[in-house]
Amino acid sequence: MQETLSTFEPTLSGARRLDADDSLAGYRDRFFIPQTPGGEDVVYFSGNSLGLQPKAVRGYVEKELEDWATLGVEGHFLARHPWMPYHEFLTEQTARLVGARPVEVVVMNTLTVNLHLMLVSFYRPTLARHKILIEGDAFPSDRYAVASQLRFHGYDPAEALVELKPRPDETTIRTEDIEALLEAEGEEIALVMLGGVNYYTGQAFEMGRIAEAARAQGCTVGFDLAHAAGNLVLALHDWGVDFAVWCSYKYLNAGPGSLAGCFVHERHARRADLPRFAGWWGHDKETRFLMPDAFRPLPGAEGWQLSNPPILPLAALRASLDIFDEVGMARLREKSDRLTGYLEFLLQEKLPDAVEILTPADPAQRGAQLSLRVQGGEGIHARLVAEGVVCDWREPDVIRVAPVPLYNRFADVYRFVEILTKAIGSR
Repeated sequence: MQETLSTFEPTLSGARRLDADDSLAGYRDRFFIPQTPGGEDVVYFSGNSLGLQPKAVRGYVEKELEDWATLGVEGHFLARHPWMPYHEFLTEQTARLVGARPVEVVVMNTLTVNLHLMLVSFYRPTLARHKILIEGDAFPSDRYAVASQLRFHGYDPAEALVELKPRPDETTIRTEDIEALLEAEGEEIALVMLGGVNYYTGQAFEMGRIAEAARAQGCTVGFDLAHAAGNLVLALHDWGVDFAVWCSYKYLNAGPGSLAGCFVHERHARRADLPRFAGWWGHDKETRFLMPDAFRPLPGAEGWQLSNPPILPLAALRASLDIFDEVGMARLREKSDRLTGYLEFLLQEKLPDAVEILTPADPAQRGAQLSLRVQGGEGIHARLVAEGVVCDWREPDVIRVAPVPLYNRFADVYRFVEILTKAIGSR
């Protein structure tokens, strides 16, 4: 049962009781936890930048190295997990992770490559409807990608890029304001392209509600789920999203720069009218090795593949997805709400006037992250790092803190707030 803020206790013993009652506590032992110079576990609250390594990764990757060493090219067919269909071993798990059907998902490329591939197909501007809607403080790669696509089609981003902004004196964007903008300007908007969770504020957008409002105005809908996949319970198919992309090195713990994911709704699975940048791995697998001149795409998201995928990163991702599939996103989300709620409680209890939380207080509008504004924040962040806390600093004035449910404890949260209180007090 999830506690309310009023039922938490602001004590170390209270944190330890929460850990003792945590049914997912044992999963921490399945990850490598970085150590301080003194040999203690760091407080690792940076899973929103790079997830920790599952201990099983080495074994998964070494199997492929061994098969490569002993089989050479025959590993494509004779490896213990044959390389030819290897990406398919992740399909069912990926579909469950993001609330999709298997035909709708594929693991391929990297996030911004996938975003460009989707924009080629799904951003189809006309003179009357050519604008793209994004959040004003979108992650730079998203902004660069959509702005470059606008220029490629001959439009000026200064005119065609519509930015969502919070109301004056607010830090996050209200869903009703998004709906109002779509009602007023939707006929000119070709594409709604938002981050599922804003990287800076930690706001989780109400994707189903936004998708419904956008599609009612005839807009195509896409999401960058870099900070949402493995963090939120997603229902991409049911929400009717046209496409989505995400990385796997944050909450999905697949390793630095690892492969990305892509979702294309089933209604587009066999659309021959959609333009795309094609590659041979997206071609019909029955005739792929006949090397035909004419491209015939596989149905569904697989049809957007370009090249055969790198097996070693796929193996690392499979090791992590096995854990996610074992736990399930509903259980992870339940613990995440408690962890983040406990962090919010302690900050309000111990530092009510020293820390401003930018992230929404409503658990339904956030994931495993609180974005904190602290006077002298960059120096405070340096003190946190010196005391064994791994979190990050984002210009101009935010410390991002992400307690991840698979490997973080309530005692980690308590220790973080203690260290932060000390750092602020010695400022």
